[in-house]
Amino acid sequence: MYKILSLIMLIGFFMTTISYAQLKYPATKKADVVDDYFGTKVADPYRWLEDDNSEETKSWVNQQNDVTNSYLSKIPFRDKIKTRFAELYNYPKYSSPFKGGDNYYFFKNDGLQNQSVLYIQKNLESQPEIFLDPNKLSNDGTVSLTTLAVSKDGKYFAYGTAAGGSDWNDFFVMEVAAKKKLDDHLKWIKFSGISWKDEGFYYHRFPTPEKGAELSKANQFGQVYYHKLGTDQSEDILVYEDKNNPTRYFGVSTTEDERFLCISFAEGTNNNGLLVKDLSLPNSQFVTIVGNLDNNYNVVDNIDDKLLIQTDYKAPNYRLILVDPKNPDEKNWVELLPEEKNVLQGVSFIGGKMVVNYLKDASSHVYLYETNGKLIEEIKLPTVGTVGGYNGKKDDNIAFYTFTSFTYPSAIFQFDVNTRKSTLFRRPELNFDFDNYETKQIFYNSKDGTKVPMFLVHKKGIKLDGNNSVYLYGYGGFNASMTPGFSVSRLLLLENDVVFALANIRGGGEYGESWHEAGTKLKKQNVFDDFIAAAEYLVNEGYSSSKKIAIAGGSNGGLLVGAVANQRPDLFKVALPAVGVMDMLRFHKFTIGYAWVSDYGSSENEEEFKYIYKYSPIHNLKSGVEYPATLVTTADHDDRVVPAHSFKYIATLQEKHKGNNPVLIRIETKAGHGAGKPTSKIIEEVADIYSFVFQNLGIIPKY
Repeated sequence: MYKILSLIMLIGFFMTTISYAQLKYPATKKADVVDDYFGTKVADPYRWLEDDNSEETKSWVNQQNDVTNSYLSKIPFRDKIKTRFAELYNYPKYSSPFKGGDNYYFFKNDGLQNQSVLYIQKNLESQPEIFLDPNKLSNDGTVSLTTLAVSKDGKYFAYGTAAGGSDWNDFFVMEVAAKKKLDDHLKWIKFSGISWKDEGFYYHRFPTPEKGAELSKANQFGQVYYHKLGTDQSEDILVYEDKNNPTRYFGVSTTEDERFLCISFAEGTNNNGLLVKDLSLPNSQFVTIVGNLDNNYNVVDNIDDKLLIQTDYKAPNYRLILVDPKNPDEKNWVELLPEEKNVLQGVSFIGGKMVVNYLKDASSHVYLYETNGKLIEEIKLPTVGTVGGYNGKKDDNIAFYTFTSFTYPSAIFQFDVNTRKSTLFRRPELNFDFDNYETKQIFYNSKDGTKVPMFLVHKKGIKLDGNNSVYLYGYGGFNASMTPGFSVSRLLLLENDVVFALANIRGGGEYGESWHEAGTKLKKQNVFDDFIAAAEYLVNEGYSSSKKIAIAGGSNGGLLVGAVANQRPDLFKVALPAVGVMDMLRFHKFTIGYAWVSDYGSSENEEEFKYIYKYSPIHNLKSGVEYPATLVTTADHDDRVVPAHSFKYIATLQEKHKGNNPVLIRIETKAGHGAGKPTSKIIEEVADIYSFVFQNLGIIPKY
């Protein structure tokens, strides 16, 4: 019976493949737009798609979605994948508890709620109560919580919300005891936390954008304000701005004791300067700790009148220093934790000790230190994986942290600083046999001989005969480290005998700032070479073949997928560029895109233009080439990487691609770059993407 069903499904697969060969893509108008870059004429015929408010663009979006939906609807197992993913996703999910005043807070999702609900409890043994339910903020779950902070005395709770996945935030305040929302309402906030001081808080915002340009206009002239509870936003006090540097934006924070106000300033995603103000002193002024943008400086907290700062200055793998704001010269810095071979990821100040997280070959190793830098001991972890947290206070001996790995769903541990013991606090239960799968880390050589790590996750006992399907994921940028972590959607791959591969390519932070810089600006090709070499390793070692490899990445990873699919279309069968940066000549002209120049360079610099132009995904598609089956994904409210990148890319790809591989775009509505996406949309999107992958890799799911 099973063989008969399989045969029927196989026949259906080939039948739908034949019908898909007749795909007709929407006719996309071309305009005569040409730019001159240092004497090089570059056509941009689809620039009209940058106007996401025009009726013409909206009509084009609808036509593209119609073609994509028609294709996906014909995949015979699409509904089965959706049903199975919903089954896997439907389990209670918890966040790590955190303390605010005398109360504990945590998030919980019963399973398929669109947004996780925030609970409050008086202590860890008391009955939790619902404190704030984001599902009630909108009818469809598209309004999400973004940031939150409890005042030092625990009386007030401030939080941010975002609508439709946009980066724009609105801030509100609640009175904790009464669970009552106050009248405070702050708008046009972006890339900001909430930093309490007395009866108010500091935050970062941009000027109100012009109507119709909210999701595309460049965000400039950032400002730091102080909001006093009970007042209108128009009365907020301007604390800091820099009108001479319009692309400079700010991070603002207060130390746990609210003594110091710290403002970091940056113009890119890497490197910042640092200003500090001692709020305990009347009429104190800002002191410049670092006035340049040559390195990274992160204030961990203060020890009395001095600041703990994590930095990569003279230490590509980072170190921890103690700085006296009254004597901020470098000669007065005290080094508590010198640079090591492993990368210093983060430091938490808990119970009078320092919990220090290092990254070794892309996985977490955690240690307990005295505040003078003396090692106490290593905190043992369950297996190779990633630590999140630690949530705890300076004067509280209890901290919580999360631990996860590819086949280890995110679990919460309670750590007692006094006893130095970790105990399992909460672990999710999934109906999935994780014992059937294994994780291993291999190292392969890139084009220039650089050794690159890669994690492989697959069913135990697979044969290395070149017939396994592979889902290869990468990012490679902005100092972001890709570490072992659990994803429910990947279970769909594993249970259908797909090998999941995560390549820790250059551009990330897995080996510190030197690893990051080796994949930036005029070295960006290293990132693509590393990823291509990962696929070649999988083929050469018998894991797979070029007809069985799907590649995926989002944002900067979408750029990665677009670039390598152009450079080696023969090596991949499926390409999944999500919310990608595809127009490398114009990315800096929209929203916060100018901040990425620190990683990419700019088309306004002649040398960098020549380099970028050689790999920019939109500009390197060639007519008559058979490209991999491609499903581009983006969203109408993405104001981080505006959807015009994906619109122009797919229009160009559909124009130039030759062959039967489908090249489609899926444009989500009322969604953004990914954060805050409701569960219902996650399930729909994953079902569509994996249906596309399985269909084009020839996988018949076991459902």
